[in-house]
Amino acid sequence: MDNTITRSVFLAFVRVHILHHAAEGQIFGLEMIEELRRHGYSIGPGTIYPILHKLESEGCLRSAQGVVNGKRRKNYIATAKGKRVLVELRKKIRELVHEVLKEETRK
Repeated sequence: MDNTITRSVFLAFVRVHILHHAAEGQIFGLEMIEELRRHGYSIGPGTIYPILHKLESEGCLRSAQGVVNGKRRKNYIATAKGKRVLVELRKKIRELVHEVLKEETRK
């Protein structure tokens, strides 16, 4: 994405998407890269891992090291704070989407 505004909005939605899945259960970086790819987004490790680390440093995610098939994996799960943030974000997103898309339905 070349447009700075579009990219910043996209990355904000990636953060929400990560919180959504982390609130449902444990996630890990590669899994989220693949999940976003399923939705048509191309995002790499250089983008996803800093987002995960930032969400953890903000207290929205908690991580734990594990080993899967002989490889170390850092799993993340939403904290109570992360779940509260997600509830608030859902309210704001619902309100904004309703208002922004209302204009399209009138045309």
